[in-house]
Amino acid sequence: MPIRQNPILPGFNPDPSICRVGEDYYIATSTFEWFPGVQIHHSKDLANWALLTRPLTRKSQLDMRGNPDSCGIWAPCLTHDGEKFWLVYTDVKRKDGNFKDAHNYIVTSDEITGPWSDPIYVNSSGFDPSLFHDDDGKKWFINMLWDHREGYHRFAGIALQEFDAVAGTLVGERKNIFKGSPLKLVEGPHLYKRDGWYYLLTAEGGTGYEHAATLARSRNIDGPYELHPDMYLVTAKDNPLNPLQRAGHGDIVETPDGQTYLVHLTGRPTTQKRRCVLGRETALQKCEWRADGWLYLVGGTNLPASEVDVPGTYDQAGFDAERRYDFKGELPIDFQWLRTPEPERIFRLEGGKLILIGRESIGSWFEQALVARRQTHFDFEAETEVSFEPRDEREMAGLTGYYGRYNFHYLHLTADPDGQRELNIFSSVVSHPDGKLTYWIDPVPVGVGPVRMKMRVENSALQYFYAQGSDDWQKIGPELDASILSDECGGHAEHGSFTGAFVGMAAQDLNGTAREAGFSHFVYRPL
Repeated sequence: MPIRQNPILPGFNPDPSICRVGEDYYIATSTFEWFPGVQIHHSKDLANWALLTRPLTRKSQLDMRGNPDSCGIWAPCLTHDGEKFWLVYTDVKRKDGNFKDAHNYIVTSDEITGPWSDPIYVNSSGFDPSLFHDDDGKKWFINMLWDHREGYHRFAGIALQEFDAVAGTLVGERKNIFKGSPLKLVEGPHLYKRDGWYYLLTAEGGTGYEHAATLARSRNIDGPYELHPDMYLVTAKDNPLNPLQRAGHGDIVETPDGQTYLVHLTGRPTTQKRRCVLGRETALQKCEWRADGWLYLVGGTNLPASEVDVPGTYDQAGFDAERRYDFKGELPIDFQWLRTPEPERIFRLEGGKLILIGRESIGSWFEQALVARRQTHFDFEAETEVSFEPRDEREMAGLTGYYGRYNFHYLHLTADPDGQRELNIFSSVVSHPDGKLTYWIDPVPVGVGPVRMKMRVENSALQYFYAQGSDDWQKIGPELDASILSDECGGHAEHGSFTGAFVGMAAQDLNGTAREAGFSHFVYRPL
């Protein structure tokens, strides 16, 4: 079989849930505060994956204004019951302190591309929900239980309760069926049934470098569950030099010819700082059922492999090709924005340009005009051209490398108090909890007309450039540390920061007059 390099979904695609319908495979991943919610990729061969849709597109389904960084959509679960698709997700409104305000919903669709229904509210007892369709027709809702009390473990176990699909509500008794292994922090549950056994796959150890996927089984759906002979189906926690780290949170799928694969979360740290700039990604492992009735990774170890045998041949050249985006018609699918379900308040496409409507400051948790795509390569260039007439220093537009409120770099066109246009660069450099800015240069005056902007990232060094008209690119500012755009540098490090690096266009009007900036194109060029 052909070899595919891991990860199969590079760049900020965490918490994968996989579903096969006939010859088609679908993977749903978390999107956190980025809108629209939930990414669904499609494949026919497990090798080549294309972003197909984001189902949570309207206010009735998702409104994340005010959600802190790394809240929003956690760990969706995508299933098909033979009739329609079911998508289960959490909208997390708070993650700090003793409490987690985590609301769980279900949407459905006859087709993967929609239309998707308005949500059914299910519960708020904990996050990482999933739905299991038993062979007797019953449906079971499972999620981790959160315990806010002092003296008790926050990750209290895996809750199971029957879901009445007709009434759209939970029925019967809620049971705590599994409290995890000694690694603790049990979450991310998925249920399966095989040869009369119920198998429960969970994530444990937190989503940092101690992460693991744990497998258990029982003859009864409500337990008791016994642990796998190796306890963990996949983990890199004891192998710090393995290229794939932070391995855990996964899901299982079977091919039409009976082969079994595991998709799972992973991260690829760079440099001795061990920062995963591309965020938490999705990897694939081939598995086998052995005579003892347990699932194992092929190869005799639970260490995630960098290569996997798959049915198809991967198009590496296609992945590494330059992406040139114009802004005619609809916003290209690679781009997202932050939190708001009312995109018309922050952007529109007009006259072949992306028009950003200046709103709140960069890093706002409510309404900021920032449209960006994922960084999917360690080394790349991104460039754009902005037309903007700022009136003072409170109006800005430009090119940003962005992780969240406390971690970003921003080259922007602005003006001095007299209205003279100038370029400046500031960053928020691992600034939690203060959110203070670091300015890198004295402002650079620029003449009339559009300004071209470019950023180059090589070996975690970020360099900005600018130009006007037919002029050659000029460096502006020093080399900056691109590795700060990582979970490890987020507000709460890898156990509380969950997204990944984005690159994109932004505009702010702190005067509150909605000053507009036009972007003619965007280029993403792997190096």
